[in-house]
Amino acid sequence: MPRQPRLDAPGTLHHVIGRGISGVKILGNKKDREDFLERVADLVSNDALRVYAWAMMSTHFHLLARTGKRSLSDSMRKLLTGFAVNFNRRHRRYGHLFQNRYKSILCEDDPYLLELTRYIHLNPLRSGVVKSLKELRGYRWCGHSAIMRKVERTWQDTETVLAYFGKREKRAVEKYEDFVRKGIASGRRPELVGGGLIRSLGGWSQVLSLRRTGSKVFSDERILGSSEFVQDVISEAEEQAKETLRLSSKLPDLASLAKQICLGEEVDELVLRSGLRKRKVVKARKIFCQIAVKKMGYSGADVARFIGINTSAVNRLAVSGELPDIEKYI
Repeated sequence: MPRQPRLDAPGTLHHVIGRGISGVKILGNKKDREDFLERVADLVSNDALRVYAWAMMSTHFHLLARTGKRSLSDSMRKLLTGFAVNFNRRHRRYGHLFQNRYKSILCEDDPYLLELTRYIHLNPLRSGVVKSLKELRGYRWCGHSAIMRKVERTWQDTETVLAYFGKREKRAVEKYEDFVRKGIASGRRPELVGGGLIRSLGGWSQVLSLRRTGSKVFSDERILGSSEFVQDVISEAEEQAKETLRLSSKLPDLASLAKQICLGEEVDELVLRSGLRKRKVVKARKIFCQIAVKKMGYSGADVARFIGINTSAVNRLAVSGELPDIEKYI
């Protein structure tokens, strides 16, 4: 069965899970963990992600994050590729570090931002890494300690979570911890890895009940949210796919796109791919990257090979500023 495409859009909330290949301890020591967190912090500082919750176990990690100026796939590529290169160098190993693709679940904010924050932050306690909620308060390798004001993580968005529990910080921290405490008895919650609100609220018994009554429920393993939320996300993704196909039919390849943009911006095609940094050329190159990546679905690497600049430069150009009027170039 083919893999389903990822769902992403600016400002969407994702629960991301990544595991080491064949049980490799990707986060087994302090140096590895600090390297990973520095890379997450760098993404936050560049407005690529906003991170609400996270936990690092020895063989895997959890992140609850909202996308910003970059797509989730771009952010995760930067995070995991850079980490893997350094990890292999430190540990004198070769080959793949992560097991298959990371798992990402697009989540509805209410009620899942809080539910997943609690679920993710209880990981060290559920697995026995820490023995009590008191010990979890100061545990450095989980975002709970930052919300509890025991470990400073300036890049973690603790304010959004605490705002759900009141305006006074001290009282909000207390109420947040009580909320986390109440989640301990629930143990592992497989329903929080996607499939729709009906499954999450009532489990499979509720699903069977709905089937018997003939109720129509929209669900998707890539999405955690209400039936309406799932339907809206899928509809939006389908519209984006149609737009990509429409553009691809009119501009079937990068060469055609480059030709049209150069005509519209009055720039020579050879100059577009020369690396020249005159204002007019830079503008045309930016438009090219924006349309190719954001609208036609090309990868940053494909565009970089065509235009003669590196992939990170393409990705920066693709997400900078407002998208141009595409109709001008097709």
